[in-house]
Amino acid sequence: MDIAILSRGPQLYSTQSLYKAGRARGHNMSIIDHTLCNLVIEDGHPEIYYEGQPIRHYDAVIPRIGASVTQQGAAVITHFELMNVFTAARANALLLGRDKLRCLQQLQRQGLSTPKTVALGQHSDLWSAVNVLDGFPVVIKLLEGTHGIGVILCESMQQTESTVEAFQRLKERVIMQEFIKEAKGADIRALVVAGEVVASMKRQAQKGEFRSNLHRGASASAEKLTQAEINMVIRATKAVGLSVAGVDLLRSERGPLIMEVNASPGLEGIETTTGINVAAKIIQFIEKKVRERRRAQAKLR
Repeated sequence: MDIAILSRGPQLYSTQSLYKAGRARGHNMSIIDHTLCNLVIEDGHPEIYYEGQPIRHYDAVIPRIGASVTQQGAAVITHFELMNVFTAARANALLLGRDKLRCLQQLQRQGLSTPKTVALGQHSDLWSAVNVLDGFPVVIKLLEGTHGIGVILCESMQQTESTVEAFQRLKERVIMQEFIKEAKGADIRALVVAGEVVASMKRQAQKGEFRSNLHRGASASAEKLTQAEINMVIRATKAVGLSVAGVDLLRSERGPLIMEVNASPGLEGIETTTGINVAAKIIQFIEKKVRERRRAQAKLR
């Protein structure tokens, strides 16, 4: 098969892991910088030009879209969809996963438990919001932040007001969430491929830090999920419309809570921590889906 990885960082661990996994299974692998694609729309004949040449031969693409170019990446994915190329993450699912509020709303629609959240308006009554969350501390989050960027723990009204004001002056949308003290700076990251949890790990924030992102110096260890957590994680990926996703959850006194569903989860931390070749499982999923599409198309001929 001819498979393209949409990535701006050809040397990034996740990109290379997917590239090597595809090559190991005999596929022709390419890496395309989606920000350099020209999208052509013409009377039912969509085309993508890359490096001056039309792209026409791929069986599948694997989006690895950074948060800073989400809209542009989604447009490229949509064009591949119009060209009947299988995509490991659909554009609408990518956009939904990247918007924390819309993602939480969709999880709520499916009856999945999440941290208590307040979406702040431009002139919100912050005291009211804090009271809804049962007081301080509270967590302020940018709606489209990644790697713990734009996530701040506020322990007073003065800090909350200054943080919200600063973000809103920058025209950034924010949400306020309850702080799950009993999690003790730890969360669980689970990788889901085709409705199966293929790897999971526990991330522990370093001393003096509440964010458990590995980019923030957190430590990681392999962690087995309970059956209830497995079911919850799989339901969360289906709710967002993703076949490949990283799901973050917190263990609270009232049970597991879904924090986030990531459409382009990093592979380095979980592969090195668990020893599981997640990239190979993603390639195998793509093989299966492309074969199914080919059989379906053959029946229509």
